Amino acid sequence: MLAVPAAVFALWAMSATAATNDEIAKRLEPVGQVCVQGQECKGMAVAATAGGGGAKTPDEIIAKHCNACHGSGLLGAPKIGDTAAWKERADHQGGLDGILAKAITGINAMPPKGTCADCSDDELKGAIKKMSGL
Repeated sequence: MLAVPAAVFALWAMSATAATNDEIAKRLEPVGQVCVQGQECKGMAVAATAGGGGAKTPDEIIAKHCNACHGSGLLGAPKIGDTAAWKERADHQGGLDGILAKAITGINAMPPKGTCADCSDDELKGAIKKMSGL
């Protein structure tokens, strides 16, 4: 008589363990993955297209990444439209290309690419031209 309840209990325990193992495996799955540009990255097509993709205009870059500091001159950043301040920097840093080089690597309190890590060099140069009037 005890054999039947014991067998039922054993079957229930094995199915509960299987469900528990599946649940544990699901909880332990990675929350993300690192994809390298130019290499296939399965399951990331939606994320890649969600980021936008197309070229950014100087106005978009300035509004999103530059205006916070260059709009007010925060921490000595040359202000947007202050051509004299930008020209002075250009003279000391090798012209527009010198300013671009400093923007790419970062300068003083400005991080590399001014927080626009996905901006191309040409896009940054366009934003600098627009801000500086050079």
